[in-house]
Amino acid sequence: MTVEAPAAIKPYVLVVEDEESLATLLQYNLDKEGYRVSVASDGEEALLLIDEKQPDIIILDWMLPTVSGIEVCRRLRQRAETRNIPIILVTARGEEGDRIRGLDTGADDYVVKPFSMTELCARLRAVLRRIRPGLAEDCVSHGDITIDRVAHRVRRAGAEVHLGPTEFRLLDYFMQHPGRVFSREQLLDAVWGSDVYVETRTVDVHIGRLRRALNGGADNDPIRTVRSAGYALDV
Repeated sequence: MTVEAPAAIKPYVLVVEDEESLATLLQYNLDKEGYRVSVASDGEEALLLIDEKQPDIIILDWMLPTVSGIEVCRRLRQRAETRNIPIILVTARGEEGDRIRGLDTGADDYVVKPFSMTELCARLRAVLRRIRPGLAEDCVSHGDITIDRVAHRVRRAGAEVHLGPTEFRLLDYFMQHPGRVFSREQLLDAVWGSDVYVETRTVDVHIGRLRRALNGGADNDPIRTVRSAGYALDV
């Protein structure tokens, strides 16, 4: 009997592009690269989607209807909860002054149209490695916990921890965002997927299993329960 290895959480990319053909091309190529992708066609829609579910990285066109890309970038950098989302600004404006303005507004990288998909994907990986290394690396450590996404192994203080597929994905997601509190609904969406119906009580069951597996003989519990809010991996 073959046991299927647990899959790691794929980084979630929000593409904000009003040119339909380019948005479709971006979504197709990013899907093929293994990312989870959503698309917004204007700045207002992008801000609404970000409020509903925070992306791991944003590919943001400068020239957008309703709210411009540069204004979306400025608003995100002003809010504490979205201040650190990586942003790649995409634009036909290639002058040095435009690049400086984009980077000064808070973009982490700046890509001038037309561009190749190979270059954009390489820049996306580079930004994730630099700003969200937990999303790009095969082996990630936090405190005395190490998760190896390729071998699908977890160790705590050097001892191997045996996790089921769902507990592995939960831990992987927590380790991408140490210290951040997630509600049960957010964990359901990220770990089980938005197209799967699972009761929120299920999250508590799997958190309990994850705790038991991680703690073993250890004194400190790395999973923190925040009353009326959710769960977090302690920093």
